[in-house]
Amino acid sequence: MSGLEDLFAQIPTTDIASKIGVDEAEVNKAVHLLVPVLVGGLHENAQDPEHASKIESAADSHAGLLDGGVSVDQVDEQEGQQAIARIFGGNDATQVANALASGGGGNSDLLKQLLPILAPIVLAYIGKQLTGKSEAPATQAASGGALNDVLGSILGGMGGNKSLGTVLGNALGSKAGDILGGLLGGKK
Repeated sequence: MSGLEDLFAQIPTTDIASKIGVDEAEVNKAVHLLVPVLVGGLHENAQDPEHASKIESAADSHAGLLDGGVSVDQVDEQEGQQAIARIFGGNDATQVANALASGGGGNSDLLKQLLPILAPIVLAYIGKQLTGKSEAPATQAASGGALNDVLGSILGGMGGNKSLGTVLGNALGSKAGDILGGLLGGKK
């Protein structure tokens, strides 16, 4: 199972759909858009060693969320909101959802509800994967090597180029570059 498929398997779409009162099929479709976008955004940020260190710290602090399966009630949506802002250059969940929806990513209200729920789950998954790579040399960890390996392996399920532009391009088509530039403050 690819890293991306394994990550999707960790997300309790039935529970999320029930909590927010939306059809599970809609939630599932939105999850399949948002998770690669979140991982791609993290991968983009991890290229900067300072950001990589912050991502690793956040992922480590969330890792326990996956112990015994994710309970949606245990997800801290406020922390999810903060994670969204860090991943997307200060843009909040509303701004990210609106940008994705305007590019053909679906219902912005649904995306806005899902982003702060999914971000902590994605970070928890990355934290669990990093735990398995903790024996990596300190120099590799300091350069974001282990983190980039984990993010790359998750995005590897998409095949080929793993840049956020490609992730968004696969999800949204030709408007991806404009959306990406807007979400990350102009860096593509």
